[in-house]
Amino acid sequence: MIQAIKPKVTLVGAGPGDPELITLKGVLALNKADVVLYDALIDKALLKHAPDNAIKVFVGKREGSQVNPQEDTNRLCVEYALKYGHVVRLKGGDPFVFGRGAEEIDFISAFGIPTEMVPGISSSVAVPAAAGIPVTKRGVAESFWVITGTTSSGELSRDLHLATQSTATVVVLMGSKKLSEIVKVYQKAGKGKLPIAMIQSGTTIEQEIVAGTINDIQSKVSDSRIGGPAVIVIGEVVKESYQLMEIYHSKIEVLKN
Repeated sequence: MIQAIKPKVTLVGAGPGDPELITLKGVLALNKADVVLYDALIDKALLKHAPDNAIKVFVGKREGSQVNPQEDTNRLCVEYALKYGHVVRLKGGDPFVFGRGAEEIDFISAFGIPTEMVPGISSSVAVPAAAGIPVTKRGVAESFWVITGTTSSGELSRDLHLATQSTATVVVLMGSKKLSEIVKVYQKAGKGKLPIAMIQSGTTIEQEIVAGTINDIQSKVSDSRIGGPAVIVIGEVVKESYQLMEIYHSKIEVLKN
């Protein structure tokens, strides 16, 4: 007897990069997947949690890429769910933190397909932590901002101008290509000596960090091999990292795990 297809889409946050930082609930969802649609920054080791006969489809795109536009991914979620059953949409970090997860759920739900959301560990806190940077610390920073470096219009978020007026830690995602603009915003606010770190491939064995101040970070980044995608952390907490303390007292500029 042929079993009826029961369409469902589960959005799963895969975490910040280290394949061991996915949640148990995320792994259990993958265990029951008929189809996995996965992004560019996903460690492919995670696909081993899905059944061998599950269909695995790459739908990711790198920053600025026109390949695999969001509209196509939304459509594939619906098509695969209706045809095969349980689709796991595997997304980096947390799908609701600049991951367009809410847009995907809205689109899928419009077709009457049940959806479920499995939160992931966001790179906004996990990547700084892996570099030893606490986004908050008593007596240093009592709050933190998470800001997108590139808005839907392609511009730097205007919220950054507001953030410079605060003592809060600022974490910028998808901002590596906007570093020069970020520096100008902080310099204009008179905060050229503020500590800043750029972390590439955070939480993974390829992790690299460049740290300094607003005034010298661009020259340090240009002298290093670091690039995008990267997480930028701005604030006094950067100096609190046990991994980076020497940077502010020596000539060491780049650390690699």
